[in-house]
Amino acid sequence: MAAEFIYTCYKLARFYPPDRTVLEDISLSFYPGAKIGVIGSNGSGKSSLLRIMAGVDDGYTGEARLTPGFTVGLLEQEPQLDASKDVLGNVMDGV
Repeated sequence: MAAEFIYTCYKLARFYPPDRTVLEDISLSFYPGAKIGVIGSNGSGKSSLLRIMAGVDDGYTGEARLTPGFTVGLLEQEPQLDASKDVLGNVMDGV
């Protein structure tokens, strides 16, 4: 029996006006428990991909689907911190 993917991206694309394409025709699938690294040069779309996967960015074309019952956490590079929380509390907001 094949393992079910917990997240799938199909023909994903992200464009920033006026003429910046950072993701084009990206198709990915992730198995439960997989450890995934996203590497690339500055401005290549790494953060855009992660923001789409976390459901923070909806300005894309294509399909991005998370299997029900799972979550995607995102801690931004420059997060807006909640001063009423300690470090752990702020990090947990991203999870």
